[in-house]
Amino acid sequence: MAKPSHRDKILTEGLKVVHERGFAGASVRDIVQAAGVPQGSFTNHFVSKEMFGLEILDRYALNNQPMLDDTLLNQALSPLARLRSYFDWHQDFLQKGCLKNGCLFGNFAAEASEHSEIIRTRLVEIFASLQHTIADCLVQAITAGELPKKFECEKTALFIVSSLQGAMLMGKAQRTTEPLQSLIHILFNNLLQAGPTQAV
Repeated sequence: MAKPSHRDKILTEGLKVVHERGFAGASVRDIVQAAGVPQGSFTNHFVSKEMFGLEILDRYALNNQPMLDDTLLNQALSPLARLRSYFDWHQDFLQKGCLKNGCLFGNFAAEASEHSEIIRTRLVEIFASLQHTIADCLVQAITAGELPKKFECEKTALFIVSSLQGAMLMGKAQRTTEPLQSLIHILFNNLLQAGPTQAV
């Protein structure tokens, strides 16, 4: 099996460093030291730290794809069960010691989007894709009779994505899963109900 290239090492280890220390807090020196490669390797493979940031966002998204396949895209589960498993995954993620790091997408949105237009634009695309996936799940929930026919799927999907990112950021600051637990309770006990009085 071929050894990872310097570029791959920088992306793999650099993602971990940025996730732990923040984009601004992780220097190029920190990244190449974690990757175990010469500092010149960074500039050989990335024209700027900003472009490196774009690539680790894409790598993080790629790393999350198996989770999406097992949850929101898992046709073996009912639509709302898929959504619940998606939230359960995030709660498990935080409980396994990831409270301090939180979600890389949310971290970048809070930290880097103000200073980089291309990073901001990429985050908008990532969040829009996730919103679409959740909205599709909600549409299928209507078809399955799990939600009322007039349920506003797109708006609710936007609310879910926004609320989840907020809960992850609050949990990161407070070092607790309570914000996420509260969101899960409100979603599945109040908002996502089949009764017509519960339509958004």
